[in-house]
Amino acid sequence: MKKVIAILLSLVTLTSMSACNSKSGRSDNISLYEQVQTTGSAIASEPTKLTNKMTENELQFTKKHGLTLLDELKKPSTDPNAEHTVSIEFCNVDPENWRASLEEKRDQLTDDEYNNALKQIQKAEETGGEYRAPNWIIVDGYILILRLPYEDPFYDGGTFTFDMTEYNENGEPEIKKYSFDTFEDYLEFIRKNAEEWLGYTAEETELTIFHMQLANEALKNGTYKTLSEGSVDMNDELLYFSEAFHDHRDDWEYDRDAVEAIKDSVDEISIYDEELGRQFTVHVTLPPDYDKDKTYPVFFLTDGIWRFGNCPELRKCMENGEAAPVILVSLYYSYDVTDPDQEMRYVDLVINRELLLNFITDNLMPYLCGIYSIDCGNSTLYGHSDGGVFAHYALFNSDRYENQPFGHYIIGSPAFWGLYHENQYMGISNDNVLEDYGYSDRNEKLKKTVFLCAGSQEDPDYADRYREGDDTTLEGVAKLKERLESYGADMTYKMYESHHYQYIPEMLIEYLKEKYPYK
Repeated sequence: MKKVIAILLSLVTLTSMSACNSKSGRSDNISLYEQVQTTGSAIASEPTKLTNKMTENELQFTKKHGLTLLDELKKPSTDPNAEHTVSIEFCNVDPENWRASLEEKRDQLTDDEYNNALKQIQKAEETGGEYRAPNWIIVDGYILILRLPYEDPFYDGGTFTFDMTEYNENGEPEIKKYSFDTFEDYLEFIRKNAEEWLGYTAEETELTIFHMQLANEALKNGTYKTLSEGSVDMNDELLYFSEAFHDHRDDWEYDRDAVEAIKDSVDEISIYDEELGRQFTVHVTLPPDYDKDKTYPVFFLTDGIWRFGNCPELRKCMENGEAAPVILVSLYYSYDVTDPDQEMRYVDLVINRELLLNFITDNLMPYLCGIYSIDCGNSTLYGHSDGGVFAHYALFNSDRYENQPFGHYIIGSPAFWGLYHENQYMGISNDNVLEDYGYSDRNEKLKKTVFLCAGSQEDPDYADRYREGDDTTLEGVAKLKERLESYGADMTYKMYESHHYQYIPEMLIEYLKEKYPYK
């Protein structure tokens, strides 16, 4: 779901939608303040309490629901001969509050706009009731984000006027007035500006125009279904047709049958981070016989687009009594994101690694701790390649945070040479990385455990990426191993007979069994 709807048009005759008695839309989000109470323990005796630092805006665009990865979205139809439905959730507007809001905004309205709104208020006052205004309009299951002429009961098919909030070069909101002689003129205006304002393709724009025509006609003739107030959840990503046009579930690598078998044990969370400006998808795979009154460690996997596909096999180890029950968590972007060249992944795991660590440490893991009973001290963070660069950063900067969501780290085949490329471009020394971000200067010993691993055959895999003077992947791993040994770190090291990534499924299973043995 897109975090921000770029432009939301509002009729000036309904300038006081803030007077609605109920909130527009609703959310089934589990509050970060709701802590799971535990009476027993699967691994540890007490759940960890973390401080959640999510903003209200981030919480608004965060939602927990069932697994949707297997869903097949259908493109909406613009066939005029097909069956179409228009549904409307109305909002009750209190006349007294509306009148107060209208008077407050009097200097922003023309005489016609003011008098039109006043007529509606007076009519509601005369009947002794509240005014029912369209709150959300749904066409063929998709929410309409643009206002329509016939949302104004006094609209007679003539001139259509509306206010629109735009942002100037300083990012400050400004209200601009627009007026059109006909509805078709208005639609043409939308057609010309939808790409710039909403980021729509031509296909999406034409669908929007089609939906606006259907909805306006239904409002005019009363041929719509009425939804109960508060029934539309504006945070439901499936209400936005752009999801159908920009759906990249096919990019995800997993065995469909294997995921189908465990789907009832998987929670899916859509979560937004303001610092990164990203909407993420988090899959939480609960262990067999999950008991909300018991406490479990988390096995946290970056690169969920690939690693969620390993979760069925990891969970099977728990089913078979080969490993203790743990909560598997995987993180990747929302389904409307495609990253075939892994450029976005590189930016966030390597360049923006501090912001990503902020998000996981102070937002995501505390949010999860508010839903599930988690033993963070016994939890593991995994990262490979660019993710290995991130896991290395996360480990050696963990002491800078109040929240401590992980006690163990897996650093797999860290591609430090990729980070060095960025440092060279930015004119930054690599010394900070090679000195592990000064962790030993701030601490007497490394307080976390580390599993360092790589594939013995992987150096040639990226030979064309190494620059003169840079360490290869394995050279970087060898130097990190030496530094960890010099710290006297609680470290396990293993070299697999493998290329760059082929060893990961085997490694994850081995780690799960050894770090979390069945008892």
